[in-house]
Amino acid sequence: MKDSKESNRSRLNEIFTYLHEHPEISWKEVGTTAYLKKLIEQEGFSVQTFDDITGLVVEIGEGPTCIAIRADIDALWQEVDGVFKANHSCGHDAHMTIGLGSILRMKEIGFPKDIRFKWIFQPAEEKGQGALKMLNLGVLDDVDYLFGVHLRPIQEIPDGTASAAICHGAAGLIKGTIIGEDSHAARPHLGQNAIEVGAAIVHGLEGIRMDPLVPYSVKMTKLHAGSETGNIIPGKASFTLDARAQTNEAMRILRAKVNEVLRSVESIYHVKIKYKMHEGLVAAIVNEEAYDLMERAIITVLGADKLEPRITTPGGEDFHFYSLHKPNIKATMLGLGCGLSPGLHHPKMTFNQDSIHTGIEILTKTILNTIKLIDEKKAE
Repeated sequence: MKDSKESNRSRLNEIFTYLHEHPEISWKEVGTTAYLKKLIEQEGFSVQTFDDITGLVVEIGEGPTCIAIRADIDALWQEVDGVFKANHSCGHDAHMTIGLGSILRMKEIGFPKDIRFKWIFQPAEEKGQGALKMLNLGVLDDVDYLFGVHLRPIQEIPDGTASAAICHGAAGLIKGTIIGEDSHAARPHLGQNAIEVGAAIVHGLEGIRMDPLVPYSVKMTKLHAGSETGNIIPGKASFTLDARAQTNEAMRILRAKVNEVLRSVESIYHVKIKYKMHEGLVAAIVNEEAYDLMERAIITVLGADKLEPRITTPGGEDFHFYSLHKPNIKATMLGLGCGLSPGLHHPKMTFNQDSIHTGIEILTKTILNTIKLIDEKKAE
């Protein structure tokens, strides 16, 4: 068994290296999907792919209860050493390897005959759209337990530790257009200065007040107005706002307050402000039963002293759409401490790759804990 485990470890390191060196951006993970499909089929498992999107699903076993593992597969498009390219700076290469590793470990241990398992290798997490597509395809319709994984930066938890839940916040964009009248710079009273209107929006957003115990923020991240002609006061501008809140209810309130600011500025400056609040990402909904199963797995693998409390982060994750749209699913996401620095999405992000194997053991133990719980419930 030791030789088998070392052989798998070496093989998984090679798989990670390949995935890291062959990144593909959201909805274009064609090579990644083909690579994963070939590896999994070589292990004797059937793979479901889709006609209109990338990604794949592995389903194993039969039975009334389904345990699912989700790993995201896309990379970011960013500038690295002066060149824009696909880059795995969010750890999805590691997530895929951990997902594959848990399949191999469960194959060694043996799958029970009366429980179904799904491994969901999901595209387009970075777009915030992949989970919704999987939901639309019915992939989650029969799932009872769902576990995810994400590498965590050193700013959150230390290397060699883990948390049984990542409490991401809700996030969304508000894109709009300010519509007024251009005017000559010498006659500003004949038009409306869209740049001043944009500044008024910024000032109004700064005045939003909400419960200080629930983190939130809203800021202007884009304002485009004017042309090459410097003596024309632009009456029109486009803008983007980034809104974030730690809970879904706080996000609902924040969106309402942003609406009040925009309507107020519109009235004061006598312009029309057209805008759309995009759905964005939802805040985490952690199931306590799933949390307990993963917490006990972390303690078994790492020890109680390496268990970190729930991670609260303003970052977003489309994993939580699964819990929102399928409230019957018992879900949580493993936060894996791995010495990741300088930070997620940094073009030169690095981490302790040994943590991949730790993640595999924690995820596998979580699956085994879940199997045991299902059997106990059957016996009652």
